[in-house]
Amino acid sequence: MEIHPLNNEVYPLNTEKPTAEPAKEAEDYKENGVLIQSPRTAKKILRKDRKKLSKFLKKGKKRQASFVGPIGEGEGGDGAPTLHSDVDKIVPSGRENWSNKVDFLLSVIGYVVDLGNVWRFPYICYQNGGGAFLLPYIVMAMFGGIPLFYMELALGQYHRTGAISIWAKICPLFKGIGYAICIIDLYISFYYNTIISWALFYLYSSLNSMPPWTSCQNVWNTPNCTNYFLMGNDTWTKFSVSPAEEFYVRQVLMAHKSNGLGDVGGINWHLLICLLIILTLVYFSIWHGIRTSGKVVWVTATLPYFVLFILLIRGATLPGAWKGIVFYLHPQWNEMFAVQVWIDAATQIFFSMGPGFGVLIALASYNKFDDNCFRDAIITSSVNCLTSFFAGFVIFTILGYMAEKRSEHVSEVAKDLGPSLLFISCAEALANMHASSFYSAIFFLMLVTMGLDTTFLGLEGVITAVMDEYPDLLRKRRKWFVLVLIIICTLGSMSTLTYGGAYVVTLFELYATGTAIIVVVFLETVAVCWLYGMKQLCADIWEMIGTVPGKFWQTCWAIISPIFLLFIIICFLTLPMKIKLFNYTYPHWSKVLGNFLGLSSIIWVPIYMVYKIIITPGTFGERILKSITPERSEIESSTVVVHLNAV
Repeated sequence: MEIHPLNNEVYPLNTEKPTAEPAKEAEDYKENGVLIQSPRTAKKILRKDRKKLSKFLKKGKKRQASFVGPIGEGEGGDGAPTLHSDVDKIVPSGRENWSNKVDFLLSVIGYVVDLGNVWRFPYICYQNGGGAFLLPYIVMAMFGGIPLFYMELALGQYHRTGAISIWAKICPLFKGIGYAICIIDLYISFYYNTIISWALFYLYSSLNSMPPWTSCQNVWNTPNCTNYFLMGNDTWTKFSVSPAEEFYVRQVLMAHKSNGLGDVGGINWHLLICLLIILTLVYFSIWHGIRTSGKVVWVTATLPYFVLFILLIRGATLPGAWKGIVFYLHPQWNEMFAVQVWIDAATQIFFSMGPGFGVLIALASYNKFDDNCFRDAIITSSVNCLTSFFAGFVIFTILGYMAEKRSEHVSEVAKDLGPSLLFISCAEALANMHASSFYSAIFFLMLVTMGLDTTFLGLEGVITAVMDEYPDLLRKRRKWFVLVLIIICTLGSMSTLTYGGAYVVTLFELYATGTAIIVVVFLETVAVCWLYGMKQLCADIWEMIGTVPGKFWQTCWAIISPIFLLFIIICFLTLPMKIKLFNYTYPHWSKVLGNFLGLSSIIWVPIYMVYKIIITPGTFGERILKSITPERSEIESSTVVVHLNAV
């Protein structure tokens, strides 16, 4: 077999090969409707287009490029422009594309809209000044969250690869970021799937004539159990415990059988069964790639909005609902000047948008090259923020109803944070409505679907990253690789399924993923904006959508977003973190363990840097220079293709 020198086309040895006249190396010719240009002509066009692009970047006006491809100096034919769509036709990569635009948008929305939109945003909002919190939240979204969101979609779409191999095209020295991201994503799956399992168990328990957390007559209840909804002669005291809280702590988690992290106890078998069901659904959602996950999100990403709308209508008709809404939105302007409010706003917007987890890069890498990634970023990030705000209305109508029944202030009812807000406060209120089984079932079904698409799209980020890095080994074995990944997730979740699993979940959430992912994104932003270069990033976006990002976006990427991330990191490291769950205070050794968990992912960034410098030939200065210079693929280096319509 021989390879055609211009387009890598293969010809059998026993067939007559096209004559490769010497003149063709210096002349242009047509083949299969495509103009194949000589390196000499390509260089001329490249020089002309560089001049046009330079003027374009200065003026910031929209113009039509005469080629689509990477811009960079090359030697001989290496500097030739490459049209991405034609390269894919000549050298098939086997990469999938979204069957339609809606699949992609729903996938991104399904990933970023998760359980945190329902429990974390409403709690942080009322804790930090109610309506006044919206101002720092919007500021942090505009200058930090959305620019990072846009940048990752653009990078994934342009380079069309996952979170590991993309660094060879951006800054090879920082390739360890891709490995760190994959480890962090696995840590998230270890505890996030367990939280979905809790919701699934609640869903199963709701399928009765009356949810079991409405009564104090169950085997797991204690003498302090007080059902103030159904028993008028019972009064709520400081020692009272609701049946919903005892169901969550003593029946679902069985936390009373554990003494903390030092004695987590045995496996909670009903949660293990729920986890296996969840991971089975996850496997069959992603085993065929975006062909299956792109269709599953039509259900998992849209169903929560129908449920939220139903619950809002029902909640608005409950007595005391208006108290919850007033408490949720009433602005406390003095809170807006507190540093903690801005810290919480920055943290919330960052974890809500989800940059840095490799998922946005992976999902965008399956887009068409000329897809409008800017419009996608604005649409999906706006939907995410509005969903958080809308979910707050649903939650606080329910909390207002509870406050009315308890004859307490809403602040006393809303003191639960994290998952407890959903699994205790909301579960209790829903179970004491008319048609309680129906409302409880759809609420926990909503939580399951919200969690499902977040977890299987999160794993898709890992799958895409690893498969793109090792395509020869894994591309034809995707189903087996996904199965192995699911088994790893199952084994990693075992500690969160014990009687003390809730303590492990909190440890993973705060330490294994908290500070670590922010450090990773900070390094990513610096590498992209300062080493890969702002001009190159803007040129990439110009090639895809025909417009150069304005000064606002460039300033955010180069200056404001890194400061935004550095601000969060400093706050995490300097402010004391007091961890307490139920009545258990975390010991000092658990914090040391948590810090090691966080370092176990970040450490791969400097490890790979050292490895890259060692294996790169040349002097130390040459090694550094080569390590921060993007590598060109064989396709970009050997193929000179220009579409006829562009000439």
